[in-house]
Amino acid sequence: MYSDKVMDHFRNPRNVGYIEDADGIGKVGNPVCGDIMELTIKVEDDVITDARFRTFGCGAAIATSSIVTEMVKGKRVDEALTISNKAVVDALGGLPRVKVHCSVLAEQALKSAIEDYHERRKGQPVEQTAAPAGDREPTA
Repeated sequence: MYSDKVMDHFRNPRNVGYIEDADGIGKVGNPVCGDIMELTIKVEDDVITDARFRTFGCGAAIATSSIVTEMVKGKRVDEALTISNKAVVDALGGLPRVKVHCSVLAEQALKSAIEDYHERRKGQPVEQTAAPAGDREPTA
């Protein structure tokens, strides 16, 4: 039913906790299933340097929260926004159809944390966030 990777992230979740001085906080929930996710991010020079989660929910909710924190670390904020629930499912080696909503919550929590990060930065001086075209690393 669950992939080995889902079971590993459920049994040994990565990045559990809360970043006290977070740059962005995302909180989402699904009233139908009762899952609640909270994701906090730390951002330096427009790169997500840390991500932590607290989740109340089933094993799939914990696994999707755990994997999304791993997926975003080291990514530029704009790159992290492209992480979809499908990418979360794929990173876990699949989820049962009835548990795909957990990957949607993980995507929503991430996007909510990034939206909060942008809201907190309003009014602050804008930093150059993109490297000149010739200095960019190739992307896959």
